[in-house]
Amino acid sequence: MNPIPAITPELAAELELLAGYNLANIGEGIKVHHNAQPAMREAAERLHAKGLLTKSDGGYLTDGGIEAAQHVQTALAILVGT
Repeated sequence: MNPIPAITPELAAELELLAGYNLANIGEGIKVHHNAQPAMREAAERLHAKGLLTKSDGGYLTDGGIEAAQHVQTALAILVGT
């Protein structure tokens, strides 16, 4: 089994951004504005570079992004008990 990666602040920001997508309406995107926290702007850029978002400032989830967001949101629901 591979070691579990540490949850860095950068990874936490990416997880938070993916958790913010409304999976009930995948046609609804997210816009990370220029005045947003730098961590969120940078997270959107990294997720776009990984092919999970359509734009570097958010946009829509790609197919891989939908899958990633589903996993993130499911894990959060389990962990927080909702």
